[in-house]
This record gives sequence, structure tokens and C-alpha cells, in this order.
Amino acid sequence: MLGSVKQYKMKKSETAEELAEMQARLIDLANAVKAAKIPVIITIDGWASAGKGSQIAKLIKYMDPRFYKVKPIRIPNEQEKRKPWMHRYWTKLPGKGEFLILDGSWFADTVKSYRYGTIDKEGYKHRIDDVNTLERQLRDDGYLIIKFFLHITQDEQKRRVKALAADEVTKWRVSDHDFENLKRYDKIFKKYDKTLELTNTDSAPWHIIPANDKLTAQVEILRTVTESIEAACSAKEKGILCTLPPQFPTIKYKPQKFKLVKTKKLAEIDMDRSLTDEEYRKQLKKYQHRLFELQNICYQKKIPVIVAYEGWDAGGKGGNIKRLASALDPRGYEVKPIAAPEPSELARHYLWRFWNRLENDGHFTIFDRTWYGRVMVEPIEKITPQERADMAYLEINEFEQQLSDWGAVIFKFWINIDKDEQYRRFKERENTPSKQWKITDEDWRNREKWDEYEKAVDRMIKLTSTEFAPWTVIEGNDKKYARIKALKTICDRLEQEINKD
Repeated sequence: MLGSVKQYKMKKSETAEELAEMQARLIDLANAVKAAKIPVIITIDGWASAGKGSQIAKLIKYMDPRFYKVKPIRIPNEQEKRKPWMHRYWTKLPGKGEFLILDGSWFADTVKSYRYGTIDKEGYKHRIDDVNTLERQLRDDGYLIIKFFLHITQDEQKRRVKALAADEVTKWRVSDHDFENLKRYDKIFKKYDKTLELTNTDSAPWHIIPANDKLTAQVEILRTVTESIEAACSAKEKGILCTLPPQFPTIKYKPQKFKLVKTKKLAEIDMDRSLTDEEYRKQLKKYQHRLFELQNICYQKKIPVIVAYEGWDAGGKGGNIKRLASALDPRGYEVKPIAAPEPSELARHYLWRFWNRLENDGHFTIFDRTWYGRVMVEPIEKITPQERADMAYLEINEFEQQLSDWGAVIFKFWINIDKDEQYRRFKERENTPSKQWKITDEDWRNREKWDEYEKAVDRMIKLTSTEFAPWTVIEGNDKKYARIKALKTICDRLEQEINKD
């Protein structure tokens, strides 16, 4: 790809009129993006000293500063290293009608991590998959992604680095490392070129900009941005997704296929499980003590633990979570209750709010309701079109795979009760003043859709029970049995994961 890019120089007199026209169009297009509620991500990557900062400054000069953010991407700090590598990109996502401009991106992060030995060859391959996955997920959700790589020749890079080093104002920007890299231009060229090729997809094709001449680069960037936004706004009116014709042939990117664990339907689960009060007290003490010990080992080994609770209304999730949390050191866990999304959350990809809620490695993140609302509640309640919800099964498996690659041990519990037991608990709540706040008209309305929800849950469990994140259905008619089964499941699997080391 890079080898086919020819450097050329535009004359200022010939481009002045076009440049002014594009700058004026960009002002109007920014308003059109806001009106169409299209989230836009523009990434600026390229060689050191290629002019990324100055080109970003020229680009945003004619944009409304209320609706864009510029984020420089540098070497991850210590806090960022304690999260999945993609975490810092997900948490920066723009809302609908907003622009995010990245000075460096997941592309530079991947190449530099491989070059400097932070990741090995296998890790590099995984990151390429993660990049293509991220861009496809965002594109499917309506994001417009415009990716630039500013390309300069070796001689031009050498000239610019020396000029920066000779200037008292800019010499701080140049290190010995930069001069060393000048000697490795050919090797870096090959790695850049290969990574560009592997991430040049239909979802987010690359635009390689000849940047030896700064004016030429500015014109090409503005032209691409304005044309891309015009195409996206026009496509949005027609209800379709659209990108410009790619500059280079795109790769045939195929999403990963996941090996699924065989599961049972809810109707096939034997619900006749219970414990006596004495059995419950003994086992509760045993497993809570063991879990406290395991939490300390996880903290020392920096193993993140994700516990996700789903289940029927009145299934006992709260009581189950309470017994889990009371076993843990409060400094090492946090419970994340998930309610209806806030406006800022609705304005972004549905997984954004879950990426934002992840605790550091070595900590427990406990979700009371989860990302699975996307495939249960949302299509049934007509919040999300069925076609879009169907895409979430793959997206969720990919999300959980990235958590697993981070090192997380993932538990997913469906707290199951039968319809008669739910009715009994609903009536108990209605007749108990201290519990009346727990029962709403919506609970009764959802109960009328029991059969519809049961089919959705069966499908959810079947399509998302992977080897790295299997579902555990907990027989919940007896709350004591349900609490012990959850604690035992967590203890047994954590012991297995810890002993792998």
C-alpha cells in the first residue's frame, strides 16, 4: 500500500479556492452530522514528524468546538495498563452528532507494542482481530470512521527531525529514540505497510495521504473528510450505511467463529433443588471464607473477575449478590446495577457503558443486569430492531473474548424460577410494606410476556455460552440453594484458573 503512494506537490494558487470552499462546506457538514446524529471518528496516524498535530489543528479550525474532542494516544499509563487494551478507545467514543479526532490510534498502539516487544507475534495477530472487530461493531452501529495515514519519505523525515532538533522551541519533541528510528525506516515501513493492509476493511478503509508537502496533505485530508461526511449524511437519509470507494483493495475480513458449550432449555431444568437451614448455614460459611481467600490470590496475581447476573423478575439476584459481596474485601470489588440507559449512553454503542464500568485487574466487577438486555428486553419491547439485536450475539461473544484475553474469569448466572414461584413472590412483595417498592406495574406487564422472554433466554444461553464465558443456570425456587450454588461455582472455577499457573 505505502509503496504505491506517490508524493506530489500542489500549488497554493491552484488550491486556494478549493481549500476555502471545503472549509466552508465543513462548517455546514458539522451541523449536518449533528442533525443526522452520526457519530464520527477521525484517526490521524503516520510517521513521526509527518505533521499529524498541525493537520489536526487545520482540520478543527473550522469546526464547532462544542461538538468535537481531540485525544492524543500515547504509551498506555499505569492505570490504562490495568484494563483491557481496547478499554481506552471504547471509553472515548463520541456520542451521536459528535466528532472524536484521535492523534494516533489503535493502529499505532498495535504497531508500536509489537515493535517494542510489549506483545509477541501471537499478541499482534490478536490485536489485528480486535481492531477489525472494533471497527466493524462501530460501523454496524452507525459510526463513520475515517482513517488517515500520513506518509513521508525517509529523506523528508530526516529533514524534519533535524529541523525540530535545531529549534530551541521544538527540540524537546525530539529524542535519541527518534534518531535511532531514522536508521530503521525500511523495517518500520514494512511493519506499517503490513498492518495497514491487514486493517484495510470495508468497515473502515485507510486513506493514505502523501504528506511530504503539508499543503497537499491538508487539501487531501479536507477533501476526504468532506466527501465522507456528505456520503454518510446522504446514506443516513436513505436508511443505509455508506463509505467512500476504498483507495486500495480491502481485505476479506471474517469475524471469528466461537465454539459453544452445549446447554439445556429452561424448561428442561430440574427445579426441585433445596437446602435445609442447617445445610445452608454451614455451606455459606464455608464458601464465603474460601472466596475471601481466593479474592486475595486474584488480587496478588492481578486476575480480573467478572460476575454477571441475569434472571427473572423476583428471581433473587439481589440476595444472591449480597451474599457474594459480603464475602469479599470491599476494597476489591464493586457492584454495578444496570438500569435503563441514560441519554449519554443511548447516544453511543450499547457496549460503551459496560466497558466504562470495568474495574481494574485483580478486582471483582459484579453486574446486576448486563449487556444481555440487548438480546432480551430490547427486541421484545421494540427498543431495538430485531435485525440489529441479532447482530449482538456475535458482538457479545467478541466482547467477552476480549475480556478473557485480558485475563478475566467470567461468570454468567441466570437465576431461574418457575412461573408459580414468581407469582408467589410478587404477591408477597405487594403484601409486605417494606417490600412494596420492589414490585411495579411493569413487573406484572413483563410477566404477561413470560413465554416470549423464555424463548429469548433459551436462545441467548444457546448462542453465547462459550468455553471462556459459559452460562450457569441456577435453580432459584429455593433462595438458599441458589446462593450456595453461585458461591460454589465461583470458588470451584477460580481455584481451577489459579491452579493453571
